[in-house]
Amino acid sequence: MAQNEADLPRAADGVLHVLVGLIEDEQGRILVNRRRAGTHMAGHWEFPGGKLDEGESPREALDRELAEELGIVVLEAEPFMLHRHDYPERRVLLDIWHVARFYGEPRPLEGQPLAWVSPVELMDFGLLPADRPIVDALLRR
Repeated sequence: MAQNEADLPRAADGVLHVLVGLIEDEQGRILVNRRRAGTHMAGHWEFPGGKLDEGESPREALDRELAEELGIVVLEAEPFMLHRHDYPERRVLLDIWHVARFYGEPRPLEGQPLAWVSPVELMDFGLLPADRPIVDALLRR
């Protein structure tokens, strides 16, 4: 079960380290999920992932978060980009990974709506502001 976001661990500089998984289907669409009620920026869409827990490596956190949220096992993933974003109420470091191979069919294990969206459609899909640079990078590749 997810922790209260106010209780999440933060780096010494107060930045919340978040792992993000870019998961593509055979048509090149990217998986996104909608943030649930009661979470920071509820209702916005985002790429799946979550916070880095103390003592975890980024890859361990990515694997754990995608298993908890989507029920998939990451078989192969590589770093895609790092991006820091400052919201008025919090600062986040997005550690984005391209998930090249995984086992299982992504399912909304936390009750969150899921959608497969083309990179071009992501521009107007209601993503979190912090995710805009990720979309720009996806469109450039």
